Amino acid sequence: MTLPDRDALPRREYLKALVAAGGTSALASCLDLGEEERAEIPSGTDDPDAHPERQHAWNAVLSGDENENIVPSRHHVLLSLTLANDPTDDDRERFEAALRTLERAYERSHDGLLFTVGYTPAYFDRFGEGPAGVDLPEPSALTEFEQPEFEAGDLLIHLASDHPEPVLAAEEALFGEVEEVNGEPVGTTIADLVAERERHTGFVGAGLPAEHQDVEGVPDSEPIHEEAPFFMGFRSGFQESQATEDRVTIDEGPFAGGTTQHVSTLAIDLRQWYEQDSQFQRVAKLFSHEHANEDLVGEYGEKLEESNALTDERIASTIDDARSRGVVGHAQKAARAREDGEPLLLRRDFNTTDDDRPGLQFLTLQREIEEFVRVREAMTGADVAEESGVGRIANNGILQYLTVRRRGNYLLPPRAHRAFPTPRPDDA
Repeated sequence: MTLPDRDALPRREYLKALVAAGGTSALASCLDLGEEERAEIPSGTDDPDAHPERQHAWNAVLSGDENENIVPSRHHVLLSLTLANDPTDDDRERFEAALRTLERAYERSHDGLLFTVGYTPAYFDRFGEGPAGVDLPEPSALTEFEQPEFEAGDLLIHLASDHPEPVLAAEEALFGEVEEVNGEPVGTTIADLVAERERHTGFVGAGLPAEHQDVEGVPDSEPIHEEAPFFMGFRSGFQESQATEDRVTIDEGPFAGGTTQHVSTLAIDLRQWYEQDSQFQRVAKLFSHEHANEDLVGEYGEKLEESNALTDERIASTIDDARSRGVVGHAQKAARAREDGEPLLLRRDFNTTDDDRPGLQFLTLQREIEEFVRVREAMTGADVAEESGVGRIANNGILQYLTVRRRGNYLLPPRAHRAFPTPRPDDA
């Protein structure tokens, strides 16, 4: 990918473009920024006991907003890797050493580097059995109107930081393209262990989508609010609408302390979203008709605080609203899958402009993949369409604006087993 022109772009847009480009040249450009433009990245520790056993335990080291909602890291890289051979004990030691290099180089925080390593069903097929105590199904099409590609690699590394340098440097360090990261010497790498590498990037944060309104697929009117963190123009990830890290953690078996992860790559039809619908219609389709009618949301979600304002009554009225209003909200439908009023999924999704078009990497954590499927079925709303006048897609939440291009299921083991686990690591 061609590197961006520093003189032609504002600072934040330039940094996002460097992450999207990747490689040693992008990293060098990032490191060449003047002191006034480069953030000081805190170093990590060589004490493995300083890190939680849960790879996914990010909330305590992410920042928060005025309503105590967790604020996700700004820059993200997903590395889908296919191994050259079945991993050996020596390979496990090498991978663990490479990961510990990153932990020494960068503080485990939004200002440093956060990462997880997840494994696909295809990885465990190498051993002839699935992970003990964990149902990890192959990804599949979850509606009759989607035809996604499926993750074919062995593992997925998720790198995240508020700053571009750590995610760029971490990737290059893993593959032996740099000699040091944040002052830490790079010794062991995994370059020769990997046969194929596929890279996906993204960003999230107030104002960042508005800076990408020159991307093909965004209306020329530049409709995305300057404070919106997502392409569809509204805040998300409210504390009371998210599962806790405890709720999504596997609580028994050899992978206790881990979790499962699903990633859907979604294309978004922003032209139709912004040019066909009014603000009232967008709020009704994303949240509920009552949200729109009572002006509960505001321009980009600023009126919502620690929740998306979906009360038990609003959730229970989903099908009645579809019958009487002719429209039903996306969040309203999905909330029907809650258990005892508690959400099942912890979302950590982010925007993407991979392939030069607007999209979303919809990343969720849950104790079991079946819970994601259950929420997806509620969000699809086939029952709503059958029992009301809304269509299978039209006016049925935001289904008509989203196209699922890729799906993948992963096991995120506890930290002790993060480096090429066997299906029964306690027996190893």
